[in-house]
Amino acid sequence: MLPMAKGFKHQAFIFLGVIFLLISQSEQLQSSQTHTLLRLQLLLNYPDILSSWNSSVDFCNAEPTPQVTVVCYEESITQLHIIGNKGTPSLPRSFSMDSFATTLVKLPDLRVLTLVSLGLWGPLPGKIARLSSLEILNMTSNLLYGTIPHEFSSITSLQTLILDKNMFSGQLPDWLGSFPVLTVLSLRKNLFNGSLPDSFSMLENLRVLAVSHNHFQGELPDLTSLTNLQELDLEDNAFGPPFPRLGNKLVRLVLGNNRFRSGIPPELSSFYQLQWLDLSFNRFVGPFPLSLLSLPSITYLNIADNKLTGMLFENTSCNAAIESVDLSSNLLTGDLPSCLSDSKDAVFLYGQNCLTTGKENQHPLTFCQNEALAVGILPQHKTSKLSKVSLTFGITGGIIGGIVVLGLIFIFVRRLNANKTINKPTTRLITEKASIAYTSKLLSDARYISQTVKLGALGLPTYRTFSLEDLEDATNNFDTTAFMGEGSQGQMYRGRLRDGTFVAIRCLKIKKSHSTQSFMHHVELISKLRYRHLASALGHCFECYLDDSSVSRIFLIFEYVPNGTLRSWLTEGHAERSLTWPQRISTAIGIVKGIQFLHTGIVPGVYSNNLKITDVLMDQNLVAKISSYNLPLLAESAGKVGHRTALPKDPSNSSRVNYEDKVDVYDFGVILLEMIMGRPTNSRNEVQILKNQLQAVVATNDETRRNIADPAIQTCCSDQSLKTMMEICVRCLLMDPAERPSVEDVLWNLQFAAQVQDVWQGDSRSSSPDGSPSQPAHLRLTFH
Repeated sequence: MLPMAKGFKHQAFIFLGVIFLLISQSEQLQSSQTHTLLRLQLLLNYPDILSSWNSSVDFCNAEPTPQVTVVCYEESITQLHIIGNKGTPSLPRSFSMDSFATTLVKLPDLRVLTLVSLGLWGPLPGKIARLSSLEILNMTSNLLYGTIPHEFSSITSLQTLILDKNMFSGQLPDWLGSFPVLTVLSLRKNLFNGSLPDSFSMLENLRVLAVSHNHFQGELPDLTSLTNLQELDLEDNAFGPPFPRLGNKLVRLVLGNNRFRSGIPPELSSFYQLQWLDLSFNRFVGPFPLSLLSLPSITYLNIADNKLTGMLFENTSCNAAIESVDLSSNLLTGDLPSCLSDSKDAVFLYGQNCLTTGKENQHPLTFCQNEALAVGILPQHKTSKLSKVSLTFGITGGIIGGIVVLGLIFIFVRRLNANKTINKPTTRLITEKASIAYTSKLLSDARYISQTVKLGALGLPTYRTFSLEDLEDATNNFDTTAFMGEGSQGQMYRGRLRDGTFVAIRCLKIKKSHSTQSFMHHVELISKLRYRHLASALGHCFECYLDDSSVSRIFLIFEYVPNGTLRSWLTEGHAERSLTWPQRISTAIGIVKGIQFLHTGIVPGVYSNNLKITDVLMDQNLVAKISSYNLPLLAESAGKVGHRTALPKDPSNSSRVNYEDKVDVYDFGVILLEMIMGRPTNSRNEVQILKNQLQAVVATNDETRRNIADPAIQTCCSDQSLKTMMEICVRCLLMDPAERPSVEDVLWNLQFAAQVQDVWQGDSRSSSPDGSPSQPAHLRLTFH
């Protein structure tokens, strides 16, 4: 018995030893991973959302929050979710993405990793692929750039990859199509380009493919084999022209703002699970399938701004659950479907077609027929010899009739002008409160966006009506010493109000007879144009003829911007007034924000502004302000439609009326060209020559790019920043307006250039031998 008892006691000691060893190893593992989390907290610069983390926290049992969650399995971390606040700035210059990744991979059992809005910046290190068990990776809303590292191809367990709202660029690699279990691939709002790889057709488990707001182009691969695909989001790229080949299990299909110019395939009517369909802002042609309105699951349908034809009928059937339909700006004819026009819940837009309704702007029926012919779509009826003969006679008769009418108008106008010359009546001043009297009506018509009310913080006085005496007093009765110049937009005077405020006064002589009422909507528009990067309007004054009270002159009063034009800050030979590279980026950002406000800050937007570098003024803080923009009132005062002309002019401006926003993008490209190269441009050919020089050096080396830039900035700019600015400049100056970037795209690239420049300057300062900054503090780049 004694030997047996000793043996049992020995086994008991061994068992207890193993238990203690396991406990010791578990505690050691937990301690190691705690240290890793605290190291991540340090690298993230101790964000507020991680303020509760310390060495005594039991992370595996900590209560999760919407922003921070740690999940463990058998005392090992398997999920880590850290979600920062929206708009979190980038981490300090001392941050290293490589060090951050080195720390992350010390959590080898991670399956789910979410790092959102944390200010992470830099290239994505390939070593993250050492997390071989990773199933979900979400790094949305950071400042990561470069390409997706090839090492990621080894993570065969990856099911979800979300890299939205970063600055990744380059083409997508073929190996992205080799993930066997990938279900979600989302790369929205980056700078990717090229076409989608053909290998994407092999992602049989894919449910969501979202690549909107990038620079992709060309045909899509055949996606019919993706039988599980439920969401396809391709918005705001350059895909096309053929309609993509898709499976019929889609729930959400977004093709808006691309270059599709085919017909809508009939098989789309068999997508019975489709709830959301957006085909807007493309070049789709051919008949609009009415069956799309009655798809059993459809709730949102948008085909706006295409060239789709066909006839609508009052008894057209719709899905009862449909919530929003936009058929605007097509070539549709017929009657409004009662299932949409009578619905109190659904939003229904149908303007700029040829429908038989007076509720929204519609073209005459002939417009849609002629436009359909112009894009190669025959009307839906048989053409007989008789109809051809009738068409010939109709055209001939129309031409003859037009000539006769023009002759009569010419005689009438000539006599009317002769009568006006004989006896020109004297004038008087009238005052009114246009912005008060007409605001309620304009807002009820939903023509203007009231966000401008929020701009009181600009420090500008309230928009008001001035008297003529006010203006005469401010300019010493319009003395020649106050005269600033004259152009197609009237005479300009510099004045000083009684409270000491300096103003710029534009005097417009009205060539046609109009009452003050005719200009009220123009005045309301002008009163809304108040923004940090515009020379904003402060008020107006009408002067009228005594006999019929028609307007003879209009005075527009703007804020005075004292620091000269942008060109004067770029002129060679004036080094003391030459803008540094960070200041040029900041100025470019200001100009684009001003353009963006003109396009979107009010409705309808102000486009085709014929911007020149001499129209950009610099205030006392070197903030850029656009001083001259396309107000319809200016064209009307001159008795014509259009805007002022100046060289170099966008070569596509006269024939590309559907790309009004891209005209301003071209003009900005001309301004940016001078900011980069330091050379004034005076003709379209000169712009094209300099643009070709830029394009030739963009893909070369650092030294070549610097040599072509303005000598004043060659040594104070980072190569990546300069290259980005050159690339966006070249794209803005493309001949085809459809190829040019959007204003938002331009702004995104400029802000990226500012970011990498700021990082580069930080590195330069930290490496300075004496520790002193390489740039004065007052030149630090700021965004507003």
